[in-house]
Amino acid sequence: MIQSRLRLAIVDDYAVVVAGVAAFLADENIDVVETGASQQVLSDVDIVLYDTFGQVQGSGLDLEDFVRNSGAKVVVYSWNIQPDMIVQAIAGGARGYLSKVLSGPQVVEALKRVVAGEVVILPGSNESSVEGSGDWPGRAAGLSPREAEIIALITQGLSNQEIADRAFLSINSVKTYIRSAYRKIGAQRRSQAVLWGATNGFEPDTLRTIDPALVLRRPR
Repeated sequence: MIQSRLRLAIVDDYAVVVAGVAAFLADENIDVVETGASQQVLSDVDIVLYDTFGQVQGSGLDLEDFVRNSGAKVVVYSWNIQPDMIVQAIAGGARGYLSKVLSGPQVVEALKRVVAGEVVILPGSNESSVEGSGDWPGRAAGLSPREAEIIALITQGLSNQEIADRAFLSINSVKTYIRSAYRKIGAQRRSQAVLWGATNGFEPDTLRTIDPALVLRRPR
């Protein structure tokens, strides 16, 4: 029996992040059917991979927004593996929570287990370096994934406390990330960081891309 390929939609508001994830999975026997901003998925897919870069996380994540009238399962894919966030995402209906430090084969195996009915949590390591896989805004400037997420949220107008609440970080941790990020981008004030973010790919996108050849599932 020929094993069918997994059909995947990637949900994220940042085109460079989506492209990085899609490229990462391209050779892993997965059909990326749909990519785009944080909105309802239209295509017939097995998995909705929700990438949390600069996005709503934890208790604010409404999984029904992505899978209305669909049997697709949502898997959160994140650098942020705070235990409380994982618990809330699973309680909210996520069928998996995967760290971005995982290799391609590890991710694919986890997704297959989710499709088979398991709830899969693979937190991996707590932090990653700028040499991690995938892509994100600010990588060329030397920002780590975590620093980039903080700059993205600052660009969206969130306060330090709002960032801490959304990312399940202490306020002191947020300030530490801000200081290190500011040094790398040459910012001394928040207004400078916002301007830098707005001109360096940190404003959310609204684009959606659907592969017309894969919208309908081929007969098994």
